[in-house]
Amino acid sequence: MPTIAIAAAAAAAAILSAAVAPARAAEPVKNIVLVHGAFADGSGWRRVAEILGKDGYTVSVVQEPLTSLADDVAATKRVLDLQQGPTILVGHSYGGVVITEAGNAPNVVGLVYIAAFIPDQGQSALDLLSQAPPANNDLRATKDDFLYIDPAAFPADFAADLPPAEAHFMAHSQMMLAKAAAAGKVTTAAWHKKKSWALIATDDRNINPDLERSMAKKAGSETIEVPGSHAVYVSKPEEVARLIERAAKASGQ
Repeated sequence: MPTIAIAAAAAAAAILSAAVAPARAAEPVKNIVLVHGAFADGSGWRRVAEILGKDGYTVSVVQEPLTSLADDVAATKRVLDLQQGPTILVGHSYGGVVITEAGNAPNVVGLVYIAAFIPDQGQSALDLLSQAPPANNDLRATKDDFLYIDPAAFPADFAADLPPAEAHFMAHSQMMLAKAAAAGKVTTAAWHKKKSWALIATDDRNINPDLERSMAKKAGSETIEVPGSHAVYVSKPEEVARLIERAAKASGQ
């Protein structure tokens, strides 16, 4: 009997100890997937990726083709499928449309919009642009319906806070966006079920900053404002990386 009593007491103590033990802290998310927008490619994320990498994150950059929303979502999902564990999905500009759809993937735990479109179900980038005065009038189209920014206007419209030589190179290496992609409508907006963050570029001349604010408000995104051009992810990589890291820590599983 004494042996039984001692065992019972030990078991009770163990249960009590477990009950009062502090909860284990959630581990921060360590996977970040970055999605570029129109008129640029994934190399623009390099400075942000380097900061995140030094801080211990595993960073992947999607090189979507900008040929259709379906193609771009598929390219993003391929990269998401390679991630080991929960992931923060980040989109710039048109990339915001892409992550809104691709963010429904089960391993995505948070969305970060950088000077980006934040559509709802049934909305496209073109639909959203019609909701506010245009930030510029320099969008052009090729004969086969691909959109680009007039290279002469690109530095002021897209990259006004970058060195002139860098902005000039970006103007003449821009990836064109298929008009079909710009008109592609989101079917299920992931931000309805997943927390989101947004960075408003206050000097943006590609997407009207007031439109960025209204979209972030509708989505309930935690929002910061940074003085910067549409290429804020290139010119202000520290601020962009800090927001992504905040999202990762808040989304820890």
